[in-house]
Amino acid sequence: MRIASVFAVGGLVLAASACGEAPEENNAGNGGEKFSACMVTDVGGIDDKSFNTSAWQGLEAAKAENKDIDIKYVASKAEADYEPNLTQYVNQDCDFILAVGGLMGDATAMIAEANPDQQFGIVDTKLPQSNVYPMQFDTAQAGFLAGYLAAGFSETGKVGTYGGEKIPPVTIFMDGYADGVDHYNEAKGKDVQVLGWDKESQDGSFANSFVKQDEGKKVSDALVAQGADIIMPVAGGAGLGTTAAAQSSGGKYNTIWVDVDGCESTSNCPAIITTVVKNIPGAVQEAVLKAAAGEKLEANPGFTGTLANEGVSLAPYHEFDSKIPAELKAEVDKLKADIAAGLIKVESQSQPQ
Repeated sequence: MRIASVFAVGGLVLAASACGEAPEENNAGNGGEKFSACMVTDVGGIDDKSFNTSAWQGLEAAKAENKDIDIKYVASKAEADYEPNLTQYVNQDCDFILAVGGLMGDATAMIAEANPDQQFGIVDTKLPQSNVYPMQFDTAQAGFLAGYLAAGFSETGKVGTYGGEKIPPVTIFMDGYADGVDHYNEAKGKDVQVLGWDKESQDGSFANSFVKQDEGKKVSDALVAQGADIIMPVAGGAGLGTTAAAQSSGGKYNTIWVDVDGCESTSNCPAIITTVVKNIPGAVQEAVLKAAAGEKLEANPGFTGTLANEGVSLAPYHEFDSKIPAELKAEVDKLKADIAAGLIKVESQSQPQ
């Protein structure tokens, strides 16, 4: 599968209001006999600087490559919006309906079961229905690199992470991060601590939101108070509360972003060391282009992004490039190559099956 990195293609549209009553939509096409690709966002909206943003980038990139593709989205404000938002696109005869996020799994499975001739795609989960094409990402692999980097760059010997909700697409990042720190400790004879997540017990800190920045900041404030000087929020838009506070801290602590390069998607680059990237844009673009060309999207095996196929990665270090020791950079690069080659196994119970 050709999965190319896709960055901001065109202008992102601010979040539309969704469902309940007649939802507002963004329509980037003119109808007719074109191939229609319709996206239902998860909560957080199109401008979450995270997984919704990057999925829309993939649709924009597909349209840019094939002018016969029309794209549009509707934003979900709450989980109760998933079913009616998906249903309206079935009723509109969209050729391809994309559900963004693992939380949409139940609603997507139900509607896909009732509409077996409708082609769906879903990000971050795999469903039993053969008409739902899964796009999953083994972010534990890239999270491992981020954890090793954080451990090597920390000055306090304590690094933190927290999630938006306790679901597999979130905890997989945290598992990889914790294992990367452990690997650093074993390699260097150190004792860097991970705050906010215990892989063995699968328990840790959560904002219980992918939207509320004040909740994200509240969780990271607690981690900083315990001594963490690097924090990786896996919480969508809620994590922006952490990156903004980190930038305002004057270097007291910094962050690692997730999903889409934080230096390209947020205004907090001075406090973002790197990003654990999920190449959602590339996966979505490829799926839509194939479907528009008449190719059947096989639910098995679907797509799983790894370090080897560049479906996951670490973003550039941007403003921290000159601050990270060359030796540490080289060690991260070597780990990346070893994981991609299968020489180092990164495991998480939340990995795609």
